[in-house]
Amino acid sequence: MEYTCMEKLGARPSRLGFGCMRFPTTPEGAIDEPRARAMLDLAYRSGVNYFDTAYFYHQRTSEAFVGRALKAYPRDTFYLATKLPMAIIDSLEQAKEIYEGQFEKLQVDYFDFYLLHAMNAERWEKAVNLGIVSFLEEQQRLGRIRHLGFSFHDSYEVFERMLTAREWDFCQIQFNYMDTQIQAGMKGYELATRMGVPVIVMEPVKGGSLATLSDEIAARMKAVHPEWSLASWAMRWVAGLPNCRVILSGMSDEAQVQDNLNTFSHLEPLGEVEMQTIDAVREAIHARMFVGCTACRYCMPCPFGVDIPENFRIMNEYAMYGNRRHLVQAWKEMEDAERADQCRRCGKCEEACPQGIPIREKLSKIARSVQA
Repeated sequence: MEYTCMEKLGARPSRLGFGCMRFPTTPEGAIDEPRARAMLDLAYRSGVNYFDTAYFYHQRTSEAFVGRALKAYPRDTFYLATKLPMAIIDSLEQAKEIYEGQFEKLQVDYFDFYLLHAMNAERWEKAVNLGIVSFLEEQQRLGRIRHLGFSFHDSYEVFERMLTAREWDFCQIQFNYMDTQIQAGMKGYELATRMGVPVIVMEPVKGGSLATLSDEIAARMKAVHPEWSLASWAMRWVAGLPNCRVILSGMSDEAQVQDNLNTFSHLEPLGEVEMQTIDAVREAIHARMFVGCTACRYCMPCPFGVDIPENFRIMNEYAMYGNRRHLVQAWKEMEDAERADQCRRCGKCEEACPQGIPIREKLSKIARSVQA
C-alpha cells in the first residue's frame, strides 16, 4: 500500500481511503453488514488506514456501523474521518448535540479528521456566524479533534474565500480528470498546494461514471494498458498530483475493493503516453455532449418553471458518461415544475438564447429519454 506523509499534521495515511457511503445493501436497503465488514477487513489488512464516513451516509446509519466494525482494530492503527452536517444545522446547540452523538455512534474518544460537510457560501457564513467554527477550534484544542477541515461543493471563488479565511489542516474536494474546471477544480488544488494545505479527493471516478465509459472510448485506454481497469486510470491520474494526499473511494462490492488495492499496491506514475490517452478520452467524452449550453441563463426564468440549464446539465452528463442511474436520480431530485416534460413550448426561451439552441426540441428529447 502506498502512504503519504502529512508532515505538518504528523499523519501518515494510506493514499487509498475507504469512503463509507456506498456499502453493499440488503433488499430492504440496510447496510449488508457481513459483506461490508469483510470489505473493510480486506482493506484494513491490505494496508488501508483511512476511513471516511458522515452523519448522512446510508440514511444516517453509516457512522454507527463503522463504529462497530472498526472496534475490531487497535484505535491507533487507523485514521477516522467524519463530518458535521451543515445542511441541516440551524443553531450552535444543534451542532453540539449532533457532534456529541457522533462520538457515541463511532465509539471513539477523538476524531482524526473532522470536516464541515459539503460547504458552500451560505453554509460557510452560517458556520462562522453561529460560532460553529469557533466551537470546533475549541474542540481541537481539547484534543477531541486532531485535524480540522472541510469538504466543498461550490465555485472556486467561494473555495478561495474559505481556504484563506483561517489556517486549515486539510480540505476535501471533488476532483478527477473530467472535473478540473468545476467547483474548486485545478485552480483550487493549486491554491491549496501553494498554501501548504493537504488535499483529500472525493469522487475521483466521478461517482462511477469514469468506470463505465462507452466501449469505443474504453478501447483507447485498454489499448495502452489492458490490465488496468477504467477506474484505475482515474485513480492514477489523481494520485499523480502530489498534494492529492488521500484518494477516497466509495467501494460498494468486493471487486471494487480488490481493484483499488491492486492500483495502490503498484501505483505506477502516468507517463507521457498515458497522459495523452487521458487527454484524448477527455475530448471524446466532451464530444458526446447533448447540447452546448453554457448556462448563461438568458433563457430563464421559464414562465412555467422549467429549469432549462439544469435539464441540459443532467442530460449532458448522461450523454457523456451513459450513467442512467445518475440521470434518473437527478430527475427525481428536481421539483416537478422544473423538469423538461413541463415545457409548454411557448418559445420565449429560444428568443432569448444567444446560441440559437432549439430548446423546445431538446427539452422534449430529454423528457422522452428519462421516461423511456
